[in-house]
Amino acid sequence: MPARLLAVLIATGAIAPSAFAQSLKCRNDFSQLGDTKGAILLKCGEPVAKDSFCKPADAPQAAGTAPAPCETVDEWTYKPGYGQFITTLRFESGVLKSVRYGDRVK
Repeated sequence: MPARLLAVLIATGAIAPSAFAQSLKCRNDFSQLGDTKGAILLKCGEPVAKDSFCKPADAPQAAGTAPAPCETVDEWTYKPGYGQFITTLRFESGVLKSVRYGDRVK
């Protein structure tokens, strides 16, 4: 594929560059998997929505023992701007684990 065509496809969003497939552009910086909630707040500011829930721990429970503690999961939603994708960041144990994209902001 010619370099010019590839650049046009990336710029128009037809192809997402793999380096930024799991990120959110904030001001002049990118959030990245592994960033802490504090780092994301500094880069991106407050999200438009926050959700928090308890995910069961992965460890199996032995018979007759207390239930395993759960892991807190936080989901923060950002609306980056007109024409951009609504982006939900998922934190487990305070660290960014995944990025999910929704509809475009209108």
